[in-house]
Amino acid sequence: MNLIIDVGNSSVKWAVFSEQNMLKRAGSTSEELISTFNSLLEEYPKISHAILSVVGSFSEATIQYIQERLSLLVLDQHTKVPFLNAYKTPETLGVDRLALVSAAATHYPEKNVLVIDAGSCITYDLLTDQNKYMGGAISPGLQMRYRALHTFTAKLPLLESKHPDAIVGDTTENAMHVGVAMAISKEIDGFINDFKEKYPDLTVILTGGDAHFLRDSLKNDIFANSNFLLEGLHFILEHNKD
Repeated sequence: MNLIIDVGNSSVKWAVFSEQNMLKRAGSTSEELISTFNSLLEEYPKISHAILSVVGSFSEATIQYIQERLSLLVLDQHTKVPFLNAYKTPETLGVDRLALVSAAATHYPEKNVLVIDAGSCITYDLLTDQNKYMGGAISPGLQMRYRALHTFTAKLPLLESKHPDAIVGDTTENAMHVGVAMAISKEIDGFINDFKEKYPDLTVILTGGDAHFLRDSLKNDIFANSNFLLEGLHFILEHNKD
């Protein structure tokens, strides 16, 4: 069994896999990390391998704690992945994007795939039908845009995300929702359309924490998969066992 540990900017996501099946998915704070780890090992004593993906902060002491109990792979830019990486600065490529492209390569072999991860940032990653990762784009995420409007102005409020009812905002709050929620949907659709001009047979995957909020407002056909990153980490771990 494999244990997947994804340390993000604001939380930690966990998953337990047996072969290709996800048996459990859980979340925790960084402070709960050791207790969650121990609970999962107690619940699934057959776990033998783990992979650690860190975007946020993580202590060396915690890494050592896990290594003493499991065979641990710490994902970085030197880890073997199931695709050809054509990114010109691979040392700067986030490990979360490596995992997402690995999931695309495993789930959709010999297809052109655009993976859109709607999280703290929105990332766009293109894998060609030659199994070649080309790169993509990074833009501010949904919550980041709301916080930016509030933080960098004197009077605009901090709002919860909401789909606007019309393209013309008739109050300041409605205008902000148009400028954030509606605009972000149009951005995503615009990127998809641009990619489809070069890759007409494009498969589009939408994942990340805000995928559920955005998917119904998109005009393009997409596949929503909230577990795509965790699956990608599992595939990388399996790819490196040999």
